[in-house]
Amino acid sequence: MLDAMTAPVRTDALTKRYGGSAAVDELNLTIEPGEVYGFLGPNAAGKTTTLRMLLGLVTPTSGTARLHGRHLGSRGYLDDVGALVEGPAFYPFLSGRENLRVLARHAGMAAARVAAVLDEVELTERASDKYATYSLGMKQRLGIAAALLKEPTLLILDEPTNGLDPAGMADMRALLRRLGEQGRTVLLSSHLLSEVQQICDRVGVLSRGVLVAERPVGELGAGGRLVLVAEPADAAQARLVAAYGSDRVRRHDDVIELDVDSVAAAAINTDLVGAGIAVSELRWRRPNLEEVFFSLTGESRVAA
Repeated sequence: MLDAMTAPVRTDALTKRYGGSAAVDELNLTIEPGEVYGFLGPNAAGKTTTLRMLLGLVTPTSGTARLHGRHLGSRGYLDDVGALVEGPAFYPFLSGRENLRVLARHAGMAAARVAAVLDEVELTERASDKYATYSLGMKQRLGIAAALLKEPTLLILDEPTNGLDPAGMADMRALLRRLGEQGRTVLLSSHLLSEVQQICDRVGVLSRGVLVAERPVGELGAGGRLVLVAEPADAAQARLVAAYGSDRVRRHDDVIELDVDSVAAAAINTDLVGAGIAVSELRWRRPNLEEVFFSLTGESRVAA
């Protein structure tokens, strides 16, 4: 039986080089039991390479990886792990149930597990339909059902919402939340920032193979700006620049943003109104995860 206090995922200086280029560069990562951890980064950031190394599909150049305290390549390393990497692959002319039965027999699992995992991913009603007739969202859910056959406590999922329509994304998001609430540890990679923000407990931000930030989702978006709309806008801007400096005041059309503490709002409102400037909006805006991501990675919005 696994020690409940053993980190489900731990890497130490994990590195993968292709020629002179590092796809993953000295990654130090620790994921706690029961945590839903989002591995966030743009395309080619090294997310999939990392997951493939953890699953023994790619050999690291250097460094170490452990799952539940077991070293990469050791006996039983993947016994308590379920994974879905780079999309599911099933027999198209078998039903969802039949595909899972094939996998269950291969893994030595009881047939009862097939019905259980179909129910868990809410595919029971379509279990008799051929895989070829499934939508992309259903195919992804069947892939997760396959990953759940061994009743793993750790799930590793690569871009589970990639390519899904809004309804499929909502279904997958709800499924991933349920899996986390059941006490499983979930490691998922994504470049969809809003998805990670809604699902995960903690986020690691990867850029060009380097982990540039790692913190709880709430803390990743800490800080913010005071946003105000006032008339005349030129007079409001000039007064704020005089008080706080040009480097702390930004203006976009008629909207002014200030890099100040939220407690300054009342004093700013009183000062502007006293100067005959009409304030029609004054609010505190926290940065969303997307803004934090781009500030940390330096990636362009187009690239991501």
